[in-house]
Amino acid sequence: MPKLRLAVVGAGPAGIYASDILLKHERAFDVSIDLFDHLPAPYGLVRYGVAPDHPRIKGIINALRDVLDRGDIRIFGNVRFGVDITLDDLKKHYNAVIFATGAVKDAPLDIPGIDLPGSYGAADFVSWYDGHPDFPREWPLEAQSLAVIGNGNVALDVARVLAKHADDLLPTEIPANVYEGLKKSPVTDVHVFGRRGPMQVKFTPLELRELGELRDVDMIVHDEDFDYDEASLAAIKSNKQVMVIDKVLKQWRERPVGEASRRLHLHFFAKPLEVVAGPDGSVASFKYERTEPDGAGGVRGTGEIREVPIQALYRAVGYFGSPLDGVPFDDERGVIPNHEGQALDEHNQIVPGVYATGWIKRGPVGLIGHTKSDAMETISHLVNDQASWWTPESPSEDSVVELLDSRGVQYTDLDGWHRLDEHEIALGAAEDRARIKVVPRDEMVKVSRGE
Repeated sequence: MPKLRLAVVGAGPAGIYASDILLKHERAFDVSIDLFDHLPAPYGLVRYGVAPDHPRIKGIINALRDVLDRGDIRIFGNVRFGVDITLDDLKKHYNAVIFATGAVKDAPLDIPGIDLPGSYGAADFVSWYDGHPDFPREWPLEAQSLAVIGNGNVALDVARVLAKHADDLLPTEIPANVYEGLKKSPVTDVHVFGRRGPMQVKFTPLELRELGELRDVDMIVHDEDFDYDEASLAAIKSNKQVMVIDKVLKQWRERPVGEASRRLHLHFFAKPLEVVAGPDGSVASFKYERTEPDGAGGVRGTGEIREVPIQALYRAVGYFGSPLDGVPFDDERGVIPNHEGQALDEHNQIVPGVYATGWIKRGPVGLIGHTKSDAMETISHLVNDQASWWTPESPSEDSVVELLDSRGVQYTDLDGWHRLDEHEIALGAAEDRARIKVVPRDEMVKVSRGE
């Protein structure tokens, strides 16, 4: 029986699901899968992109762990594609590769002043509070009043973490340096701005509800945002999620504003115009245009300009993929150009042996369920493309280990992840917490490798 030697680059949900689906697929060949990731630990954005106070969402790790713990997928962590291993290397040792590298950079927001000191990308902030090893350990939290631009789940995560009292994060796996930073934050007001109306938001009811459960934080919404047009009323009637969002916001409108030490303001119908600098050249205010429904599902400007004093701004307008060495890339969309997961070159022709799944395939949209269906589509093509697979010079499983060893790559494996996992849980147990993440990369590698 023929054998498929497959490399998967990216050990987040997309890469793990694709591997699992292939192993369960009815096929006429054996499969051997090696999973590579530039981080020493697996799970990608589930570990490094979900706020630490989201234990229910992090429960997805249990399902991913079950897949990896079967032992039929090898993991090579702390291996950087394009540096430690290249596309030419993969062609020598595998029949095909699936890229599942996700999207971890902030999408741009092209308005004047967006690059001022005090203006940040939400993705960078998320990486900081999730203890990503490749980001600085310190974060400037000096603003009393700040803005978050965006109406998706990431915007709400960022706003919640900024508004929440640090002590209320202690039961989570928040890194010690993050707790200390947030503890010193002088914040009193967090403003969240969205271009469209409250019934057109991109966040989920669960995320919204959690905002209203923050201790010692008043929720501020504005009656002018709730004069619904016909499209909004129709959405409430036809969509259960929208109906729940409307119900939650209605409760907040009726809730008395008390004596909380912090306030979280939701502003809808607000089109970003400019981040305004103060005398010292850093962020001093946010200027926006009031919008209104255009009758066709979108919004139009009203010409009314407003300005809110702030000292920091976070843009959460989406994620953006990063190019991969030797792999086609769409600079406009931040994805590998593809047909249902088959990579396409600049002439729109299929690139043999190269596939994509997850956000690097479709862009940063959709939830975990989309990632599974995405992977199924890609795997279907991979299975049917057997005639165009690469013919590797050295397909043995040992040859890849020998290659990494010869280059001095300090890679981590599944046993190493178990060691790191147990170490972090033990650190947490000592302080009556679920886990305390190891943040420095070199320390992660040492623990993983038993050094």
